[in-house]
Amino acid sequence: GGTGTLGRQIVKQALDEGYQVKCLVRNLRRGAFLKDWGADLVYGDLSIPETIPPTLKGISIVIDAATVRPTDDYTAETIDWKGKIALIEASKLANIKKFIFFSVLNASKNSKIPLLELKVRIEQKLRESKLDYTIFQCSGFFQGLINQFAIPILEKQTIWLLGNSSPVAYLDTQDAARTVVKSLNEKNSSNQTFALIGDKFWTSEEIIEVCKRLSGKEPQISYIPFIVLGFLRRFFRFFEFTWNIADRLQFAELNNNENDQATIKLEQRIPWQSTNLSLEQYLQEYFGKIFKKLKETNYQQSQK
Repeated sequence: GGTGTLGRQIVKQALDEGYQVKCLVRNLRRGAFLKDWGADLVYGDLSIPETIPPTLKGISIVIDAATVRPTDDYTAETIDWKGKIALIEASKLANIKKFIFFSVLNASKNSKIPLLELKVRIEQKLRESKLDYTIFQCSGFFQGLINQFAIPILEKQTIWLLGNSSPVAYLDTQDAARTVVKSLNEKNSSNQTFALIGDKFWTSEEIIEVCKRLSGKEPQISYIPFIVLGFLRRFFRFFEFTWNIADRLQFAELNNNENDQATIKLEQRIPWQSTNLSLEQYLQEYFGKIFKKLKETNYQQSQK
C-alpha cells in the first residue's frame, strides 16, 4: 500500500526518521516516486500469494496499508481477505517482529458492509497469529475532502450529500504517518488496537460551512435519498466487476453514534499521539495556496 494516500506518507516519514524501507508494489513504474524518495521497490501482488514470501527477505516490520480500490478488477475478498491471510502467514514464517494493520473505526458494529466484515475477520486473525501486532482503526483523512467539498465549491459545482450521514473524525495523513512510525518504538503499542482519528467528529454540513467561510463562495448542495443509494448499490451488485463500487456505496450506512464517540475518546486514543493539525487549519492552508496561485496568475496575465 505504499502508493496509497496514507501509505506514501508512512513511507516518507519512515525514511525521514532513518528507517530502511522496502515497498511491495504491483506496478514498479507507478511506484517510481517512492524510489526517488529513497525506498527500495520489490514486485509483489496480494492477489498472487506466491509472490509475497520472497519480498519479506531481510524485513523486520510489516506495515500493511493495502486495500482494494473501487476500480480494481478483483473483489475485496481477493485482497482484503485471501491476500491478507497470505501476508500474515508469510510474516509468521519470516519471523516478522512487528505487524501493523489498518482497519476501519467501528467496523465490528457495521459488519453488514462486506469490506468491513473482512477487516474485522483479519483483526481476529492477527490476534490469533501470535505476531506482535498493532491495529489502527481509521475514520477518514483530510486529503479526501478536497475533491469532495473544496474543489466543487471553487468551481461552482454541486456537492452531493446523503441525509443524516454519520460524522467522521478526519485526520491529516501526515499526522497519521507520524503516529504510526512512532509506534514502532512504543512498548505499549504491542498487541493493541487504537483509533487513529482526529480530535473532532465532523458532519458534511459543518465541513461545507468551513469551506464557505474560507473561500467566500456560496456552495450548491443537493441531497441524495437513501432509497436511491440503496437502488444503486443493489444494481452494482448484479455485476461482479462493479462489486467494489457497491461495497463503497454501502459505506454511507456507517453508524458512528455519540455513545461510540465518547467511548473512543476515553478508551482507544493513542497515548503517544502528538497534537494534530486541525481541519480548519488544513482547509485554510489549502484555500490560501489556491488564492495565492490565482493572484499570481492574474498578475502575470495583466503584465502580458
